[in-house]
Amino acid sequence: MTSPTDESPVCSARGCREPAAWALLWNNPRLHDAARRKTWLACPEHRTTLGDFLDARGFLREVAAAPGSPTLDT
Repeated sequence: MTSPTDESPVCSARGCREPAAWALLWNNPRLHDAARRKTWLACPEHRTTLGDFLDARGFLREVAAAPGSPTLDT
């Protein structure tokens, strides 16, 4: 039996259980100081839609390969 810490991170999109390949780092400047970063994880299919959602609100700060992702190997 695996524990939650043994499992690969999954995409943050509602209903998606695919492995995360991307980390979308964001903050809401009305609520968070400039250095604070929150993270949404995204599979390749949802990277654009989640990023566009955050970017449209001025929240997206950075997109990086998710730790442990095969994206780091390319």
